[in-house]
Amino acid sequence: MKAYRYLMAVPALAFAANAFAADPVIVETEAYRWAGDTIFQNEFKAWAVSPYELKSTYKGRPGYYMPVDQSWKRKNDLSSYPKLKSNNLLHEALYNMALDEMVNAVEPDTTLRTGKEWSGVWTRDVSYSIILSMAYMQPEASMISLMKKVNPSGQIIQDTGSGGAWPISTDRLVWALAAYEIYKVTGDRKWLEKVYPIALRSLEKDEKTVMSERGLVKGETSFIDWREQSHPKWMQTVDISQSEAMGTNVMYAATLRAVGEMAQVLGKKREADKLFAKSDALAANIDKTFWMPDKGYYGMYTYGRGSRILNPRAESLGEALAILYDIAPKEHQKSISENSPQTPFGAPVFYPQISDMPNYHNNALWPWVASYWTLAQAKAGNERGVLEGIGSVYRPAALFCTNKENLNLDNGDIFTELNSSNMLWCLAGNIALTTRVLFGIHFEKDGLVIEPFVPEVLAGKRTLEGFPYRGAKLDITVEGYGNSVKELIVNGKNIYPEKGKLIPAKMLKNGGDIIVRLDNQPIPEMKVNSVPNVKAPLTPVTWLANNPALDGEGVPVNNQLEWNPIEYIAKYIVLKDGEPVAETRETSYAAVTPGEWQVIGVSGSGVQSFASEPRSNRPTVIVEFPGETVRMKSAEVSYLPEAAIAGFTGAGFVETDRSSAPAEVTVDIPEEGVYSFSLRYANGNGPVNTENKAAVRTLTLDGNKAGTIVMPHRGRGNWNDWGMSNQIVLPLEKGRHTLGVRYLPEDENMNISTNHALLDHLRVEHVK
Repeated sequence: MKAYRYLMAVPALAFAANAFAADPVIVETEAYRWAGDTIFQNEFKAWAVSPYELKSTYKGRPGYYMPVDQSWKRKNDLSSYPKLKSNNLLHEALYNMALDEMVNAVEPDTTLRTGKEWSGVWTRDVSYSIILSMAYMQPEASMISLMKKVNPSGQIIQDTGSGGAWPISTDRLVWALAAYEIYKVTGDRKWLEKVYPIALRSLEKDEKTVMSERGLVKGETSFIDWREQSHPKWMQTVDISQSEAMGTNVMYAATLRAVGEMAQVLGKKREADKLFAKSDALAANIDKTFWMPDKGYYGMYTYGRGSRILNPRAESLGEALAILYDIAPKEHQKSISENSPQTPFGAPVFYPQISDMPNYHNNALWPWVASYWTLAQAKAGNERGVLEGIGSVYRPAALFCTNKENLNLDNGDIFTELNSSNMLWCLAGNIALTTRVLFGIHFEKDGLVIEPFVPEVLAGKRTLEGFPYRGAKLDITVEGYGNSVKELIVNGKNIYPEKGKLIPAKMLKNGGDIIVRLDNQPIPEMKVNSVPNVKAPLTPVTWLANNPALDGEGVPVNNQLEWNPIEYIAKYIVLKDGEPVAETRETSYAAVTPGEWQVIGVSGSGVQSFASEPRSNRPTVIVEFPGETVRMKSAEVSYLPEAAIAGFTGAGFVETDRSSAPAEVTVDIPEEGVYSFSLRYANGNGPVNTENKAAVRTLTLDGNKAGTIVMPHRGRGNWNDWGMSNQIVLPLEKGRHTLGVRYLPEDENMNISTNHALLDHLRVEHVK
């Protein structure tokens, strides 16, 4: 039997001889080893005592707020859930521990609790958990939980998030993917009739507000909702609202197809065709925008201000979803599988890491993300990738005797900014490794597909007794190894290959006994991109200064781009309007022509820093609003300041809430060209990192809708903290134009009641 490893200078202490030394090695990396029923990491080990008990010798970082459990014993009655029989005791114990913690996660109101330390239902957490395994393990709780995340307008709720939730965070549509998964498991048409209009309304709202001019979804990377953890420090929440995240776009393309299939089942062919076409167009756009041929995988997100560039980091969930939902073309799926960076502890949330940021999303493995990545590796046919993926989830589950939220990639410990035991999506991912990989169970709208992926080192016979499917119970047995089915026996009759791998739902309405025999042939070898856990260089800090030698006709202009030196940098790349224009080892550059300027640092090994904050030396005009005041009066204001508002320009500001009249200004455009428009605003209705009161408005040009203005929170009660909204770029003819700021129905935010901001002035920049 094969055992996969990529050992690099392992300390002799790591895997010292012990009583378990004769056990077969299942997977081994530089960081840990799984042999037989035991996980080893340096001087620590964890092992299965029985199918219902684990023990560990692991000791966590001294002084960390969260203690480490060194044992697990079953606490709940698991007899109503599928029973696993495996030839590996550790596998059985970790599966049963996930079931045990799943029962803990069901609240008295039959909703699914996010984690031991995280109460309540969160849209993305519960949705990703449902897709992994809760749809079939907890269908009733899954339905109830999803319906808790629908607002009074009949739309999906975007949970509190950076700068005031939607439209800075825009991954709420994963709810629809989860809702459709429940239908495929249950076949409940009434459920489909209930959720389809909710999904459709939410899609239609987003189409009016969060689609970029390039046809991509704007907003934060799905689930990575702590802005400092995955973005350069200069990026404010308004900048994040305008970025285009690969993972969110992949999820969105998958959702469009899922909602199209809902329409198809409900007999709405015209609507289905439109949704399928939109999904295909978005998938093509994703591939065009994010694919990096030199790296062989997708970039993480686009970012900038007037111009966008691609952050070349790999992001594991987005890469995995691109494979699982066939958003990536077939030829790219194998490339993603083989080239996405994998650290000794497993799939990073993203790679490389941010060097001056603590561990949470940054420098971390989240086991549920690793589970999605493992499912994707199975679909791509990567045996080594599957083994290392399973190991990356089983290692922490065994050593910590619970399904933790996230792990530090430097040492595999739980020492991160926040953490939780009994984490819903992590236990759901643990279960999915058994059901969706080793048993290969996949749900379709009209039946069940069973395509196991069993690495040779895990060859043998395993059974799931009492697996729930559309009101019936199934006993499923998988024999052998490989990823090719030799026989598919349903209730005593082999239906493969004559009738294919899809078992019609009607064939299973009374339950059944299913035996899958694999062909016991080696899976074609594929590589894994095993890399050390690298941290990227620091982000340069840039500014524009006057260089008298470059002044025109004695007029000072900001024509010298300067930046701080970064240690251990091989070179700097200078960008103008998002395009490289020079490489240098100096810390200044002559920015002679008007534009938007940035700098990227590159290490000696070729790892790039984030691009610096954009600095513009384009011609700019400030236009004040008429009828300005210095006091707030709106009933929507949540946090009234004790002192008068300060920090505005001109005579004061204009207050805008849902019932306000449009705020309008006239602008004289001196010549035909392309101009950008942004608002200087204040929003003290909430903190920078959470809640849901982002102010959203429509910008009109001469009475016609021109774009959406986003004004996130800037701190609770911080009405003197003024910032810039996003930029809207428009071609304009010479002459006088009227710009308006108004509230339209599509501008309704997640709070619904409070959608309020102060407007200082309009900034007009001549782009070209």
